[in-house]
Amino acid sequence: MNYKDIPLVIFAGGKSSRMRRDKSLLPFSSSPTLTQFQIKRFSPYFKKIYISTKTKNKFDFDANFIEDFTKEESSPFIGLISVLESLKDEYIFVLSVDTPFFNYDDFLKLSKTLDSDAIVAKTKNSYQPLCAIYKRDILKTLKGLQEKKLYKFSFLYDKIITRFVKFENEKSFDNLNFPKDYEDALKRIENEKGIDLLSNYP
Repeated sequence: MNYKDIPLVIFAGGKSSRMRRDKSLLPFSSSPTLTQFQIKRFSPYFKKIYISTKTKNKFDFDANFIEDFTKEESSPFIGLISVLESLKDEYIFVLSVDTPFFNYDDFLKLSKTLDSDAIVAKTKNSYQPLCAIYKRDILKTLKGLQEKKLYKFSFLYDKIITRFVKFENEKSFDNLNFPKDYEDALKRIENEKGIDLLSNYP
């Protein structure tokens, strides 16, 4: 499979409890919401972009939404199961909505070799389950873990073929967990105007 055919799924269904408001709906840069910012900047590079969410009713714009199959549980596991059940693509690229500095060049590094069930970005201090490429074949394993309420991605990675791709630049993975993170990201965007935050690729 060519990396250009991999769909992008933006995960925007988190509780945002630390932010104290839904981060997926925060205005960002010139976009009305952070979700729309992510869609806009990746649209030139992906043929298909989807939004994974618990409910699409919170959004007031049109997009390709994939709602969680259950409203009773909240976990990226639930979102990933729902996505893999909805899409028939062999691989999908998942990206958390609150990671606005992970760009297309980073994705190209991640997708250079499609040789595993999960290809996961890894920094010095941690791995990034929502900056990863997953193969549809893991669906059965995911469901088995979900039935046992084992929602840590480490359980999944132990059961499938997982490859971690090391990234030296941790700034690509700066995310917006707290209000100060959001304020800092807005300042960073303002300071980096004129710098291509996406990619040098056409």
